[in-house]
Parts: sequence; structure tokens; C-alpha cells
Amino acid sequence: MGVHEPTPAEGRAKGELEAEILAALRHAAPEALTPGEVLEQVDARLAYSTVVTALTRMHGKGLLSRAKRGRAYAYTAVSDESELAARKMSRMLDGRSDREAVLTHFIDELSDDDEEFLRRLLGPGALGPGA
Repeated sequence: MGVHEPTPAEGRAKGELEAEILAALRHAAPEALTPGEVLEQVDARLAYSTVVTALTRMHGKGLLSRAKRGRAYAYTAVSDESELAARKMSRMLDGRSDREAVLTHFIDELSDDDEEFLRRLLGPGALGPGA
């Protein structure tokens, strides 16, 4: 039995290709990139269809906007990294029956400085007395 060499897409950790695509799109901003241009920026060894699939999924998640350019779409990132992290956090909470428990654990894990900053963002009394 031969050793299976991972393809460039298989060799990436989950989400790594999306992160590389976002980085390429942010670097090109404000110019939008077609899948072929993204492929050149990210890894020319990837299959074109892999890049198209990733871009389509990312557009479906609301991470990218797109506009027709010739026969293809050209994509741009719709948010910066802090907005992206906030969207991921929101998606983690969506549909959870234990939202309060998750948020409580999240706050418990914050540093004192981050907890104080969150208190200032929410305003006086927002987290309740003694929270």
C-alpha cells in the first residue's frame, strides 16, 4: 500500500483555507478577486473547483460579497478580523438551549481587564449586582 500524499486542500486544518482566502481578499482590497485570482494568491496547486466551492460557501455564510465580472464572480471580504470573530461567537451561540450557561462560562474565563471592558461596553448595572 502506498502512502497517501495529502492534496493541498486536505493538508489544511479546518478553516485554514477560508482564513487564507480572507487574507488574500483583504490584501487586495478594495479590489475584488475572481476565483482564479484567489487561486494565484493562495495556492496554485489547489483545484479551481476547490476555490470556487470555498468562495461560494463563504459567500453563503455572509463573509464575502460578490459581483459579476465577465463570466465569473469577483469577491470581497465584508468584515475585518474582529467582526469575523464576533460572527463566529454569535454562530456558536445560535440555537443553543444553554446560552446562559455558555455566556456565564465565557465571562468566567475573561481576564479582569476584559471583564471590566465588557462592563463598560454594557453600561452601569448591565451585568447585575455582584456579577
